[in-house]
Amino acid sequence: MTDLTQFPITKRWPAKDPSVLQLYSLPTPNGVKVSIMLEEIGLPFEAHLVKFDTNDQMTPEFLSLNPNNKIPAILDPNGPDGQPLGLFESGAILIYLAEKSGKLLPQAQRYEILQWLMFQMGGIGPMLGQLGFFHKFAGREIEDPRPKKRYVDETARLLKVLDGVLADRDWIAGDYSIADIAICPWLRGLRDFYQAGDLVGWTDLRHVPGYLDRFLERPAVQRGLNIPARD
Repeated sequence: MTDLTQFPITKRWPAKDPSVLQLYSLPTPNGVKVSIMLEEIGLPFEAHLVKFDTNDQMTPEFLSLNPNNKIPAILDPNGPDGQPLGLFESGAILIYLAEKSGKLLPQAQRYEILQWLMFQMGGIGPMLGQLGFFHKFAGREIEDPRPKKRYVDETARLLKVLDGVLADRDWIAGDYSIADIAICPWLRGLRDFYQAGDLVGWTDLRHVPGYLDRFLERPAVQRGLNIPARD
């Protein structure tokens, strides 16, 4: 059996089964990317809840795996060449799991999928996250309207990009892939958690709402959205 005790994170979050992949996360848009991916590919794993309200992400044990103090992170006891691998950044983890499983990143569509994954990492995530912050959490404290307007306008632009591409396809790169797993949790967060759809013309979009609905209907997605379970 693989010995994971060399990784300090396992002292705070002990592995019940050290032979399976360990996920350290929270069900946020970034966090559920990995839990959904693991459910889609059927890879056995254990999920450990990293609580922001108690600053778990700032503990020495968590920082030993991810010095950037962000979720999600994984520890795979069966990494390359059979050696344990610790990995952070959701996009990197999605690529790793796709290549490990041989699923959701086919060679024929590889670069088209990766370009949309980067579109999410560089645009959708940061812009929708900042809009959500200003709309749901900080709007009353900041009198200057320009920051929020900047994120509203850019989010609306990015959604129109998606809407145009989805006019002739069900999934952003043709077939369902890690790009959709990256993008859709942020669309759900914008619409449901941040409740900012009205700000960016959500109901005027012709294809994005149906795209999100198709994603949310997938059984693996429904399971992954609640992993790890909150206390």
